[in-house]
Amino acid sequence: MSQQLSTKHLLGIENLTLEDIELIFKTADEFKDVINRPIKKVPSLRDITIANVFFENSTRTKLSFELAEKRLSADVINFSSSNSSVKKGETLLDTVNNILSMKVDMIVMRHASPGAPHFLSRHIEANIVNAGDGTHEHPTQALLDTYSIRERLGEVGGKKVAIIGDILHSRVALSNIFALQKLGAEVMVCGPITLLPKHIQSLGVKVELDVRKALEWCDVANILRIQLERQQIKYFPSLREYSLYYGVNKALLDSLNKEITIMHPGPINRGVEINSDVADSDHAIILDQVENGVAVRMAVLYLLASVSK
Repeated sequence: MSQQLSTKHLLGIENLTLEDIELIFKTADEFKDVINRPIKKVPSLRDITIANVFFENSTRTKLSFELAEKRLSADVINFSSSNSSVKKGETLLDTVNNILSMKVDMIVMRHASPGAPHFLSRHIEANIVNAGDGTHEHPTQALLDTYSIRERLGEVGGKKVAIIGDILHSRVALSNIFALQKLGAEVMVCGPITLLPKHIQSLGVKVELDVRKALEWCDVANILRIQLERQQIKYFPSLREYSLYYGVNKALLDSLNKEITIMHPGPINRGVEINSDVADSDHAIILDQVENGVAVRMAVLYLLASVSK
């Protein structure tokens, strides 16, 4: 196995090779040992400065990246567009170039526009990590999700994974589809027909409109929230009705003839797409995903910094 990634940026799962993903997982295994010991810090990125440039709100992803950077001993600066010169009309490229002129080595960026990190990668020299671009991709989430499946079930290849919920507005869904397929899993998407992209089957996934049938088929259910903040029109009558037809609760899981693993990328809307009796059960690996996110992001940052040297 190569000890270096094939790319200097992490723009999306689509750009990664299977060898890249396996190297990230192998490196994350080592960093997971680090974050579970009494002294949780290593000097791996001691001379690297990383800017977290977030043009959209974030809790888990931003905290996870910042913690990963500090565990690696990087210097960290945080940028939020809500109290920056972006409000005065400054362009994305000018904003980032101003940050880079302060001798920043790596940019972790979240932006509402699909393709924003790809655009930047053509204009700047620093490494770029896509922390979510609009409804396009969220590569580190897919990496930590597939890493968590591997940890719980031993491997990803041959497993059946159902992604349930608001597929249309989800960047997590697309990145997960790419990652799962590269690792040899079968993928199904499930949700109201209004929340499924028109040409989703062209990605080689199964489509199911009945949540019970999806759960009966899968080994793992990755449940997504309804992204009301991205919806300009009503896609279903009410949250109550969505919960009635697509919400995953303990009674539904108990009625299946098997046990399945439950995942959720967060934030959870309890009582809508998932009930507390499922989210807090032994079936769920939701908090494992959060823990693994730090190790996976440490691996990504470390490996990208190595490419630059």
